[in-house]
Amino acid sequence: MMQIAFAIRPLGFAIASVALALITATSAGAQTLTVGMKGEPTSLDPMFRAITTDMQVASHIFDALVTSAPDMRQQAALAIEWKAVEPTAWEFKLRPNVRFSDGTRFSAQDVVFSFDRLTKVPNSPSPLALLVRGVKQVKAIDALTVRIETAAPMPNLPRVVQLVTIMSKQRASGPAPEGKTTSQLNGGDGLVGTGPFVFSSWSRGAEIVLERNPHYWGTPVPWQRVVLRVIPNSAVRLSALMSGGVDIIEDPSPDDLPRLAKDPQLKVATALTARIIYIGLDMAPSKLPGMEANPLQDVRVRRALAMAIDRKVLGERIMENMAQPTVNVIAPMMEGGTDNAKLPAADLAGARKLLQEAGYPNGFTMPLGAPNGRYVNDAKLAQAVASMWGRIGVKATLDTPTTAIFFKNLVAYDYPSHITGWADTVSTDRMRAMFAPRDERTGATNYGRYRNPELATLIEKASSEFNEADRVALIRKVEQAAVDDVAVIPLHFEKSAIAMRRGLDYVPRADQLFLSQGIVANAAVGTQARK
Repeated sequence: MMQIAFAIRPLGFAIASVALALITATSAGAQTLTVGMKGEPTSLDPMFRAITTDMQVASHIFDALVTSAPDMRQQAALAIEWKAVEPTAWEFKLRPNVRFSDGTRFSAQDVVFSFDRLTKVPNSPSPLALLVRGVKQVKAIDALTVRIETAAPMPNLPRVVQLVTIMSKQRASGPAPEGKTTSQLNGGDGLVGTGPFVFSSWSRGAEIVLERNPHYWGTPVPWQRVVLRVIPNSAVRLSALMSGGVDIIEDPSPDDLPRLAKDPQLKVATALTARIIYIGLDMAPSKLPGMEANPLQDVRVRRALAMAIDRKVLGERIMENMAQPTVNVIAPMMEGGTDNAKLPAADLAGARKLLQEAGYPNGFTMPLGAPNGRYVNDAKLAQAVASMWGRIGVKATLDTPTTAIFFKNLVAYDYPSHITGWADTVSTDRMRAMFAPRDERTGATNYGRYRNPELATLIEKASSEFNEADRVALIRKVEQAAVDDVAVIPLHFEKSAIAMRRGLDYVPRADQLFLSQGIVANAAVGTQARK
């Protein structure tokens, strides 16, 4: 029988314990942390949507079986060890003596319930269920042992289960197939987890308030209360930080980083993330407005669009060096990722030649959609791409609405071309989400409706390969094939910037989850303490 075992040192927040000791010497008001968030979750249901804004709020309240450090190294959470007992079966030993925030005991039955609920949440525009599609059955062997059976070998299952938040079966059950509905959870009914914080309130468009979980199994977080304030505009976020209205903000504008570096009261932490920002191209057999066909189905056209992009200019001038330009989709810190991909220069003459060969000597017109405020300088990036395409005769009509409207339009396939991002940190899952056919089981973010059966087969082969060297080779083969076929046009990997008051420390995460439990203090801070 196959035995691949993993025993991970239990997760502990050593830094947090030091910070807690420091903070207890301050007033109760100083234990309130106010965070300036750039985006609001679409739902508080932790299983509704695979999007960073939802997942990072859920990660304050709920735990998964396995978690990761900021650099993506795996760490134990509700499971303390795990092993593949067969090619298609894993066993997870659960952490003993864990309680939910209401004081009830956590057990294997809660894990079984949570995996079952994940597949039943309706109306999700980006279902998490797609990411655990290979899980066939979850069984409770005993109170502290769970067996997960898969349809095919899943060597990356411990990475995949990081996406599954564990809910209380007792508190999240209900008459609906999924138990407590998304609407009920949005109102706080059933939001009971084992994470470091407890849900208090949500004022839509304004803030989410969390309280310290008195039953948390790990080192207590140094904040009695956390206020997640929604401030979409980067200039307003910065103003709130500088005026003392918030203690820490995510993603200040790259334009403001030099100014922040000179402010003795503030500091900035940066890190390369796993988020790929790319251009998606809709290759469905539908007509573009005013045309007899879809030119994006022709690989020569897609290559021409890619060749018109000057990634170096985008990285330096638009992103202010807060991005790593790339032609790849797998980030350097991910399995199979590499730093040494050659960055091609823009080739306008070559691009025009390809368009002429494809039958578009005068170019064509098509919409280009991008969110305004979801990613770093996303609207500015769209404007620059449109300008670069214009040099080869392709006129992009820009649409840069709010994040919510953009994704609503994207899901409805309203954009023949669009700029978006993806931050999944499992290489094989990223490729399945981006390049496999978009159906009920794969293609979670394949809004370009790209189809390549040979590539899809390779992705599945890589996903089931337990030999690490062979798996990495397959990952790189899939990535190169996707790049050659211009399945998408990669632009860059984002760099994350977090600006904060001196007295706070935070290490930005490669998955870009902005987690208050990772914010620690080395001096008395807190918006209330400064009043």
